Amino acid sequence: MFRRTMTAAAIAMLALVATETGPHPLGVAQAACATGERIDGSTASDAKKKMEQAGYRQVRDLRKGCDNVWHASAMKDGGSVLIAIAPNGTVVPEGN
Repeated sequence: MFRRTMTAAAIAMLALVATETGPHPLGVAQAACATGERIDGSTASDAKKKMEQAGYRQVRDLRKGCDNVWHASAMKDGGSVLIAIAPNGTVVPEGN
């Protein structure tokens, strides 16, 4: 009985959190954005496709910041790199 009650309580808590924070599309940063920042409609699939077109392979761990910049890990020229794609479509290694 205790286990069933705890499970019901956990489900209720998750439902409450989901309604308070709203749904988060897959790959979108979970942190709250600052006032005035708007998340655009770009998707992880779109970002991955553009990164692959720029010559990166094994694109993974895609995440999107409040500034609409997508970040990921990938392989290029035999090495692992961190990359970013700006809202305008420019793909660059992180740190450049």
